[in-house]
Amino acid sequence: MAAETAHGASGPSSHLRRDIGLIGLLWASEGSIIGSGWLYSAKEALVAAGPAALISWGIAAVAIIALAFVHAELGGMFPVAGGTARYPHYAFGGAAGASFGWFTWLQAVTVPPIEVQAMIGYAQHYSWADGWQHKDGTLTASGLGIAVALMAVFVAVNFLGIQKLATVNNAATWWKVGVPLLAIFALAITNFHTSNFTAESGGGFLPYGAHGVMAAVSTSGIIFALLGFEQAIQLAGESRHPKRDIPRATIGSILIGATIYILLQVVYIAALPAVTFAAGWANLDYKGISGPFAGLATLIGLGWLATILYIDAIISPGGTGLIYTTSVSRITYGLSKNGYIPVQFERVTGRGVPWLGMLAAGLVGCICFLPFPSWHKLVGFITSASVLMYAGAPLAFGVFRDKLPDVERPYRLWGGAVMAPFAFIVANLIILWSGWDTDWRLGVAIVIGYVLVAVSRVFHLNPAHPPLELRSAQWLIPYLLVMGLIVRTSAFGPMKHPWFNEWWSLAVVAAVSLVVYYWAKAVALPAERIRAHVSDVSVIPAPEH
Repeated sequence: MAAETAHGASGPSSHLRRDIGLIGLLWASEGSIIGSGWLYSAKEALVAAGPAALISWGIAAVAIIALAFVHAELGGMFPVAGGTARYPHYAFGGAAGASFGWFTWLQAVTVPPIEVQAMIGYAQHYSWADGWQHKDGTLTASGLGIAVALMAVFVAVNFLGIQKLATVNNAATWWKVGVPLLAIFALAITNFHTSNFTAESGGGFLPYGAHGVMAAVSTSGIIFALLGFEQAIQLAGESRHPKRDIPRATIGSILIGATIYILLQVVYIAALPAVTFAAGWANLDYKGISGPFAGLATLIGLGWLATILYIDAIISPGGTGLIYTTSVSRITYGLSKNGYIPVQFERVTGRGVPWLGMLAAGLVGCICFLPFPSWHKLVGFITSASVLMYAGAPLAFGVFRDKLPDVERPYRLWGGAVMAPFAFIVANLIILWSGWDTDWRLGVAIVIGYVLVAVSRVFHLNPAHPPLELRSAQWLIPYLLVMGLIVRTSAFGPMKHPWFNEWWSLAVVAAVSLVVYYWAKAVALPAERIRAHVSDVSVIPAPEH
């Protein structure tokens, strides 16, 4: 693995450029968090759980904040491009590193197409977009052509380089944060009905029980909405002052994002006219008006707000799709640095763009429109892939605390010995709540990833060719198989008479998570091997411009 010591404008063709500061990192993460999720998730969560969706948001916020704190310590310790794909490599070697690297890449590459789906969905408000989408939300042939064109735009803008991209993203994110805040304020002061939270016509506060609350966390877009804090970590290889700025950007972005989303859910429930949920929360009726928030604004006479929201429906998802396209190319770069995929993915343009990884991001993103042609169908898959990606960080965190106690930690997580296993448990609970219909597809994607990595090794497409170190990854396959079995036999699986109800499912997942966590720590690489992996991660801050 080559040292990552890019210094600005010059350097070899496989070096990134350290051109991005704290605000750029913070807004990269925040711009990823505030995307299509805010346009759709409040309605989808309400349909799934009723007003108890607020409990779902609370569960999700605690889960994601715990994961963000763990990532903040790791990001400060090892500020490398595509960091979430690489921490398990440092702690457990090649087999675990390749697996979690693939999970990370899989999650990131599927986000841009879902943001395109959201843009096309809100465009249905306009007559010129009528032919782009079927009534069930799937794309028509012309809609598919538009989707591919939008993916091409994401790729083209990224070729301008990280500094110009950060400038574009910063401007877009100020707008993306401002519009939800405006919507919260406008809805709160014009149409706020506290009686909606317990309305009998909707079935009361908890109409669908605990199952609805848990399922809403993953399948309605709640977790998907809160994802994105890791973008600052993925761009760590291009940060001017990574050890100082990455923890701040990681933690700051999720705290801001979680607050905005919870307030949006509150005002959304309270502002709905009673006629819209007369047939129950699962049958919200907008009288043919498209777009959850824009449709609501139109119904209650806030036409000016609806106009702003329809404009935002292009900017918010577009900005998120743009930054995730950036992220995919950096993750690909990191996977190549670790020796898992062909070395050609390390090549960058004169502007510091990993160009082959960028093209791969665009191509695979377009392919995603075929098996997942609607926003809702893609959300569950992305959520499961995301938490598998995040699950590697708490495991690596525990290993580094034990075996690298003397490594500088610009941010040190208080109570890390408890927070890390807790974060691993909540990651696995989200996989459970995603349900079998989503998770079996994720299993197929995992197998495909192993085949691709195997091809790279068999044909020696990367000279780094890291050892698999299977002993340190002995827990991985049992972990994946047991989680799959639990999901299939739980209340979130296809069985008419599942082995585990909702509460027993939680207990079993928590127990298995703890076993895997401490098993992984016990067989992790020895300290000297870990130090060898990270010895060339040298970071020299770029000079101030």
